[in-house]
Amino acid sequence: MLCAVWIYPFLWLVSASLKKPAEIFAKGLNLIPDSPIWENYVRAWSEVGFSSYFLNSVLITLGTVALVIFRSALAGYVLGRHDFIGKRLLIGILLVTFFLPEGYTIIPITQLTDRLGLLNSHLGVILGLGAGGQVAATLLYAGYFRAIPKDLEEAARIDGAGPLTIFFRIMLPLAWPITATVFILQFLYAWNAYLLPLVFTLSQPELRTLAVGMTAFVGEHDTDWSGMAAAAVLSLLPVVAVFIVLQRRFVESLAGAVKQ
Repeated sequence: MLCAVWIYPFLWLVSASLKKPAEIFAKGLNLIPDSPIWENYVRAWSEVGFSSYFLNSVLITLGTVALVIFRSALAGYVLGRHDFIGKRLLIGILLVTFFLPEGYTIIPITQLTDRLGLLNSHLGVILGLGAGGQVAATLLYAGYFRAIPKDLEEAARIDGAGPLTIFFRIMLPLAWPITATVFILQFLYAWNAYLLPLVFTLSQPELRTLAVGMTAFVGEHDTDWSGMAAAAVLSLLPVVAVFIVLQRRFVESLAGAVKQ
């Protein structure tokens, strides 16, 4: 029963994407359309420009995920494997930034990106989404690296490996469960981000992501609810695919965190 309640909104969304706008409200909670209208998907993909929004989302999301994994893994490695003056203070500052709402930081991030000349570009959105604190990802890596035996690292040093070689050739491959978890979490965040991509692409509508592109279905006098529902279903497919592929790694990383 609980599963049915949980999955019903998604089923309703799929059903609405195959109906006429008037039928969506006339049928209420009924999921069966009178006659499936597949043209809603064609209209959402081509006529409204969702194909370009989709490509923008893929580029921005993958760029953000790569940046976050690289930064968080390096920072987590330092915090998890090395002791230095001010380490506890640094972790405390990171934890404080974890509770800052996105709306509080959007203005300085926008101003900084504008001064760099990257405001209306894919790179600017990637840096804006991926250059934050990323505290959760950093602490996940730090906890995992802390649990790895030091003998492994010392053996690599004896064999002549430097710090970067140890990190990229030994530590990072061992942390693949955490990398899978960070990939999923950051993918969801970047794919569904709205406020920052909206602000960063106000003067360049062609750079919009799928989340921002939903506003294309809202007109001055009416809203294309069927097209919006079809576009929402299309935007969910990559998220579902990524989670299906990486769900095993995600569960394994969570189980490892509980054991630690």
